[in-house]
Amino acid sequence: MALMHKKNLRCILNIFVTAILANNIAYAEKLPFNDYINNLKSEAITKGFSSDMVNNAFENVKFLQRSVSSDKQQPQFKLTLDDYLKRAVPEWKVERARKAYHDNYNLLHDVGQKYGVQPRFIVALWGIESNFGRLTGKYNVISSLSTMAYEGRREALFKKQLFAALSILDAGYIDKKAFLGSWAGAMGQIQFMPTSYLNYAVDYDGDGKKDIWSNLGDVFASAANYLKTEGWDDSETWGRQVTLPKNFDNKLLGLKIKKSLQQWQDVGIRRFEGGVLPKVDIQASIIKPDENGSRVLLVYNNYEVLMHWNRSYYFASAVSYLAERINHPRINPPTTSNN
Repeated sequence: MALMHKKNLRCILNIFVTAILANNIAYAEKLPFNDYINNLKSEAITKGFSSDMVNNAFENVKFLQRSVSSDKQQPQFKLTLDDYLKRAVPEWKVERARKAYHDNYNLLHDVGQKYGVQPRFIVALWGIESNFGRLTGKYNVISSLSTMAYEGRREALFKKQLFAALSILDAGYIDKKAFLGSWAGAMGQIQFMPTSYLNYAVDYDGDGKKDIWSNLGDVFASAANYLKTEGWDDSETWGRQVTLPKNFDNKLLGLKIKKSLQQWQDVGIRRFEGGVLPKVDIQASIIKPDENGSRVLLVYNNYEVLMHWNRSYYFASAVSYLAERINHPRINPPTTSNN
């Protein structure tokens, strides 16, 4: 047994050393960042961007260690949903959201009516993504995306975003000095990635720019356009918190399982406070956003649309929760003075 143990230990050590050597070889073979940037510039030119535009866009580009470090940290998965909601939707944010809704009431309702999206969800997205425009990111978008592409784990994804960012600059939608965003390249008050910007950003006021950085009409309309294009239905809400019967079959959990509210009622699903489910013709799913938490959600199509924006139960739940808090009590339109 002792001999067998030594052989196993030697084998494990050999595997470990081999892995280290392979990793070191890969690191040694990795292009220096500046050389990688030169390759990106050449590829951009082959895609039709002018050399002058490309050189200008990549001028002073830097490797951002913060981007790599932040990408490897995923704190939301270390929290229960209840803990996450306390951080993402504190009381001060609810109060600020309600004030933001009231202050921009007419614009929000004009946008909401045009795109078919309830204003409270636009405000909730705005609040969760950037604290109502206060936290839009201070990193050069080209540097952030170049860094993430160079890091390598999702190179194709971030190269696609990088070339989309070049298209934004090339079209003149924003000046290079103002082209700032998050460490991952998310931009503006609604934190669109560059491809989302190209697909969904709106010039709401017709000034020739799709300004999601400082123009609230463009910010709100771009968020609403995204939701509507992805299938939002303003005749519905997002869903509700519910309770499960004691004999509930966990195989019925998940977004892939769709049943009518009556069918869920028949298997014992009830409102959180104990009442029967609404008598409306809606398909819904039952989810538990985290294994360690107690929240069970009955979610409709709009919840899934929120997950197109960010594929996280926690994100969609935070937006939905804030939207509910904005709506209770209901906010009335501002009164106008005759003076």
